[in-house]
Order: sequence, then C-alpha cells, then structure tokens
Amino acid sequence: MEPLPSLLPSLLSALQAVDAATVDQEYSVVRSQTLLLKKEHGLTTEAGSLKENVKKNRYKDILPYDQTRVVLSLQAPASDYINASFIQGASGACSYIASQGPLSSTLTDFWRMIWQHSVKVIVMACRETEMGKRKCECYWAAPHQSAAFGPFTVTTQVELRPNEDIVVRTLTVSYQQETHSVMQFQYLSWPDHDVPYETHGVLDLLERARSSRGADSSPVLIHCSAGCGRTGVICALDYIHDLLVTKRLTEDFSILKIVLELRRQRPSAVQTRDQYQFIFSAVISMFERFLQTSGDELYCNLPEVRRREKKSSAAAASADRSSKKATMNDTYAVVNKPKQPTRTTSEPAYSSVAIPRSNPGSRTLPPPHHYDNDIGGASAAPIYSSVKPRVKPQTLPLAASAIYDIATPAREGSDYHLVSAEPPSAVDDDYEDVSSSVSDVSSFFSPGGIGFNCRIQKPKGPRDPPAEWGRLER
Repeated sequence: MEPLPSLLPSLLSALQAVDAATVDQEYSVVRSQTLLLKKEHGLTTEAGSLKENVKKNRYKDILPYDQTRVVLSLQAPASDYINASFIQGASGACSYIASQGPLSSTLTDFWRMIWQHSVKVIVMACRETEMGKRKCECYWAAPHQSAAFGPFTVTTQVELRPNEDIVVRTLTVSYQQETHSVMQFQYLSWPDHDVPYETHGVLDLLERARSSRGADSSPVLIHCSAGCGRTGVICALDYIHDLLVTKRLTEDFSILKIVLELRRQRPSAVQTRDQYQFIFSAVISMFERFLQTSGDELYCNLPEVRRREKKSSAAAASADRSSKKATMNDTYAVVNKPKQPTRTTSEPAYSSVAIPRSNPGSRTLPPPHHYDNDIGGASAAPIYSSVKPRVKPQTLPLAASAIYDIATPAREGSDYHLVSAEPPSAVDDDYEDVSSSVSDVSSFFSPGGIGFNCRIQKPKGPRDPPAEWGRLER
C-alpha cells in the first residue's frame, strides 16, 4: 500500500477533479446496483411488513433488511421489532445503528435499543418538526427535568448551543436503579431531502461526537426522520474519517463503493443525488483539514509544501494585480490629490479620484478638480461641496421658502442627511420673483401662483416709453 502522505494529496486532487456529470453518472450506478445487491445477498424486509409492525414504521417504503435489523430482546415483549439497522464501520465491527426517528408509539422501544446496546453517543440529523410535518418525537426531557418512557427515566442534565447549528445535550437514563450517561448531538441546519449549504458544520458535528465517544466501542446511534438519507451521509463521512485516521486509505478508494456497502445494510442510505454530491464536498474538506492540521511525523515535509504553495500563490496574485493594473490604465485616469495635513477623524479618508477617460470624438473633459478645499496648508474641511439654492421669494413664509436642500453631517462620524437650506441673502439680478396674491401660501403651487417656483425672467435692455409720454398737451 502506498504511504498515506503521498497518497492523500493524489486522492484529494482526484476528488477535486470530479465534475457534476461524473456525480450524476455514479449516482445512477448506485441506484441500479442497489437492486442487484438485494438479489445477490437475498435481502428481505419480512419483519417490517408484518401486520403488527406496520404501524411502527414512519414510512412504509423504508423497512430494515431482516439480515441487518436490530432485534430487541430487553423485557421480551410481544414484538422484537424496531425500524433500525446495524452498519459495519471501517474496522469491520458494528460501529453504527441507523434508525428512523421514533414515533410516539415506539419511544419505549427506542430507549430499549439504546439501553440494550449500551449506546453512549446519539447523532440526530433532523429537527422534531420540519416544513410543518412531525419528523421525530422528542425522546428527551426539557433542561434540568426528567421524563418517563415506559420503565426508563430520562433526565436532561445539560443543554448547550455551541453554535447556531448544533445542540448538545447530556442525558442520563435510569432503568431498575441503574443509570447510564448518553450524549446527544442534534444538527439543526440540515433540510429534509436536501443538504447543508456548507460542509464545515457537519464535520464539526462529527468531530464533537467522536471526541465524546473516545475509546468506547459501543455503536453510535445515528438517526434522522427515515433513517436513510441524512443518516447514510453521516455514516459514510464517519466511515471515511476512520479510513483516514487509521491509514487504511488505498489507491482504489471509492465513495461509490462505500455508499453501495451502506445500502447493502440499510435501505436507501444516501437517498438523493445532492446528498451523494455533498459527500464528495465534505470529504474534500476533510482531507484538506487533515493535511493542514495533522501533527503526525509522517507529514514533516508538509511545511515545505506549504511554503512552495504560498510562493506560487503570491506570484500568481502579483501577476494578477499587474494584469488588473494594466487593464485599469487603459480605462481610467487616476488623479492623485496633493498630500494633505493630518486628518481629523471626522474627515473622509479619500486620497484619489478615478475619472473615466473620454472616448475619441467626445467633448474634452474639464481640468481635474480637487475637492480638498486646502488653502494655505490649513486643515482640510470636509471634501463634499454644497450647492447653494437660487434666491427664494422674500414674501413666502420661511417654512415654504426652503425649496432646495443641502447635505450636511448630523454629527461627527455620522451619515449625511438632508436639512433645509438657509434663506439666501443676495438678490439674483437675472430673475425676479412674482408673489402670489394669496397671503396664506401652503405650497409652491398654491392658487394665484403663475407656475414653477413663481419666477419669470426679466426683460433684457431698455423698455420703450408708453405712448402717452409722446403726446403733446394742448
């Protein structure tokens, strides 16, 4: 077997090269091969189809195989059936129990299974209610409270939210004066028949579950609603992680083979094409994380590899910046402002203005204008220029005279907002204002006004005298 340090990067490159068409093709193979697996291994679902067990299944088409189903024995009631399956891990031992979320009628059976197989860790990949439908019954108690499920008493000692995706509960279950501790990890951000928007949350969930499990050899109970789609993805990812850390990865590593092996033990494991694609994405993240954080002596050459990659990335970034600069020089003319004195915190921190070049044949742009307002090296005022309004009619009330607004800061460091301009003090010689005959003006277009802004242009040049002035008096 090729040493893992040299094998893992090549496997990572191969996974990164897988495109959507390849994923579609492989998932089609998974679905077609599932039918062959049933025939080849003689897989049956007779126990789940029995009349007395039908109501114990959340979905009538997801029934555990008789060859791998969990058989209940504790208390030996009338039925030993529960919709759950054993799944082998990377070591070949029974590492997982893939189960449907319990129904109200199977809560006691669910705890019978946990107690019987000394389950210490539960991974829950769903919410109790999703899209308005009940997906799983609550099989634990409220924080610092207890709840009874048949002969079992379950107490929630601690409930934590390490992040928005995960809830961690420390449970104790008591049966016949004996008490066991169980850790439950619930993932909240996994939609039914869909996948999370990123992989790190699920990998973090599994890392927490593994740390809590430690060296315990009892199976991990994994469930969602049906116990096949999301449950199958988690089983596959943990299976691959075990291959990774135990250095059992080989050149013929295949996610396709692993998923088919899961489907041989639990029907419809990894239920959709998107879930299959998610495994690829999560495994890529897993391998990258392992290469970056492994402290094993086998990875002693990894710093040199990182240095080479860093140099390559820096060179590529430099070339990219040069290319962008050349492109920008063809598009923009950058007008640099002269050095300014020390800015105060209230002054905007702009140092240059980019002006698009004019196209050939277009009008010539005016000389670049600086908005510094620097005079004699004095401290610069805010670089925003204000537009003063034209003269307003002196006869209008003050409330109605502020037709134009200017932008002024409300306070230091705040955004700009519009405030009314002060009434002008100078008289515009080009225009004259015609006041309305109505004394109470409530708007700019009040009755009696003659139009927009109530202003008319003054006549140019001298006016002819009235005809009466030229008459001779007799």
